[in-house]
Amino acid sequence: MALAPMAGITDSAFRQICRKYGADVTYSEMASVSALFFKPQKTLELVRFNKSERPYVVQLFGKNPKHFAASAKIITEKIKPDGIDINFGCPAKKVFGHGSGCALMPQKELAREIISAVCENTSLPVSIKIRAGIKDMTAFDFIKNTADLPYSAIMVHGRTYEGSFSGEVDFSICEKIKKMVPEKIVLGNGGIMTSENAKNILKRYPLLDGLGIARGAWGRPWIFEEIRGIINVGTDLVSVQKRTDTRSVPTKYYFSKTKKIMLEHAKLIYKDKGKTGLFEIRKHMCWYIRGFPGAAEMRKKLVMAKSLKEIIDILN
Repeated sequence: MALAPMAGITDSAFRQICRKYGADVTYSEMASVSALFFKPQKTLELVRFNKSERPYVVQLFGKNPKHFAASAKIITEKIKPDGIDINFGCPAKKVFGHGSGCALMPQKELAREIISAVCENTSLPVSIKIRAGIKDMTAFDFIKNTADLPYSAIMVHGRTYEGSFSGEVDFSICEKIKKMVPEKIVLGNGGIMTSENAKNILKRYPLLDGLGIARGAWGRPWIFEEIRGIINVGTDLVSVQKRTDTRSVPTKYYFSKTKKIMLEHAKLIYKDKGKTGLFEIRKHMCWYIRGFPGAAEMRKKLVMAKSLKEIIDILN
């Protein structure tokens, strides 16, 4: 169960919270290889991490093999994570328009050059993140083109580039890829919003090695623990349900558990980023309280909070 990389979301505080509540591995926000090549300090600050986040993977994006090679060396030597991931799947206009992310999938030779550049310049395991397809290039064709290269894991977002974040999710292509490269780890990703959803995917596609959870962890970082509780035979689900299932417990009890995690998160981000962190935590706070009675009024107060004490007072 991996916390998938998300720009502006998967910072150190969120990664620590997700690891505590069941994520097996965490990914950094996207780090630009060009930024690392020319002015590395700011990007190195972006991808630094706490030891409690391990196993931790730094994700790189860009389009220049030379920059990827240099960045792999820099990350390996200065950050020392547990792996390096290459982004071939981001559909965001800014990234795609730059020729990075999903725009690289149809470029067969360039994609191979980039993967080789990273693998040759790090001793760490290398993974890639791709989409189900773009135009005439499917994820299966992309892997067929690169399968001989020494990367060890693949996270496949089951939507095509054209499907962006709302199109149909196809996990069958993940299993098709796993059959082609059984020696590589294959994770399915995309649209996994609930533990029940995750269980159904794993039941239908048993060859998958796991799942990458992204937006499903917004406001619910315990989703990893919840998924594990549902799929593992013999696990005591009572503690999981008491914290996560609003339908089976009184709202006040559920909110007290959610509030505890919200405060943990707020304290971590404040410790890590100071006042800047209190600004960045606002979106998370809004996700945490979604669906509770009085959420709209509380949201108005939380987005105006300027100190950790104010957040604590509002939640209390």
